[in-house]
Amino acid sequence: MKKHNFYAGPSILPDFTIKNTADAVLNFAGTGLSVMEVSHRGKEFVAVMDEAQMLFKELLNIPDDYEVLFLGGGASTQFCMVPYNLMKKKAAYLNTGAWAAKALKEAKFFGEVVEVASSKEANYNYIPKGYEVPADADYFHITTNNTIYGTEIKEDLDVNVPLVADMSSDIFSRQIDVSKYAIIYGGAQKNLAPAGVTFVIVKKDILGKTGRDIPTMLDYRTHADKGSMFNTPPVLPVFAALQTLKWLKEQGGIAAMQKKNEVKAALLYDEIDRNKLFKGTANKEDRSLMNICFVMNDEFADLEKDFLDFATEKGMVGIKGHRSVGGFRASTYNALPYESVKALVETMQEFEKKN
Repeated sequence: MKKHNFYAGPSILPDFTIKNTADAVLNFAGTGLSVMEVSHRGKEFVAVMDEAQMLFKELLNIPDDYEVLFLGGGASTQFCMVPYNLMKKKAAYLNTGAWAAKALKEAKFFGEVVEVASSKEANYNYIPKGYEVPADADYFHITTNNTIYGTEIKEDLDVNVPLVADMSSDIFSRQIDVSKYAIIYGGAQKNLAPAGVTFVIVKKDILGKTGRDIPTMLDYRTHADKGSMFNTPPVLPVFAALQTLKWLKEQGGIAAMQKKNEVKAALLYDEIDRNKLFKGTANKEDRSLMNICFVMNDEFADLEKDFLDFATEKGMVGIKGHRSVGGFRASTYNALPYESVKALVETMQEFEKKN
């Protein structure tokens, strides 16, 4: 039976990425060696890093005054690297979920942190609106997509201070204007590559202005100056990321990918809203294109385990909701085919008929 992979991360990758990476594990670039055992400074891998950075810039139309970095440590390390490199005295944060809250907590080690707004009181089921960002903040941090709660900021915000965004789970899923951001970062294990590499898009002229000494490995300038090769990069995930970037280009780029994602999301949200057994958990205007969260309607709450078992029998994998929300979560990342969403919808319809 075909498996339909809805895991939130690490998550589904294109077959193109998996096959090419598997081939390179056995024989990389005709060297007769595995990509896992070659020097990261050899010409073959340097070419991989260079092409990955180039395609990143091409696909996102990144201006020339930005660097693209591939680092270790996950997006969670960026929670401290951002304030280390940008905060002089004060930073502003929008609290839209568990990861946004963790980023805010780390920033407090470096100065004053203003929480401009939060949706915590409603279990993060919406994106706050109408808040003010302090004009004297050194930067404003947002988490664009909230995997646990299924909400997403789907437009580029206009603010009067440098804008920093954690885009771990929606990078490459929709078009963005990179020029509106000072830093965009994210773990690659949702829409780009296996776990182990973190991407950072950073505007060069914002660095080196805090007046503080920064440990070498936590200074963006270290990695920008050395082309992400200051220390050994996560070689295998970078190679896999390059394959996904090539695949994205073959698919028609980000505009084409956004259209596909909107169609997939609409199909599933329409069924959630129609089906008497289910209801969505996120405010409709803030619903994520990447992580679609839903629960049983109150009168059918006792059917939750039955539906999970039924969906599992039908080949659905990874649809159990996060423990803090319960219910179900279907992650519809770029690599998830329309057919998998259609299969989930048909499973929901079949279960409705049985109950």
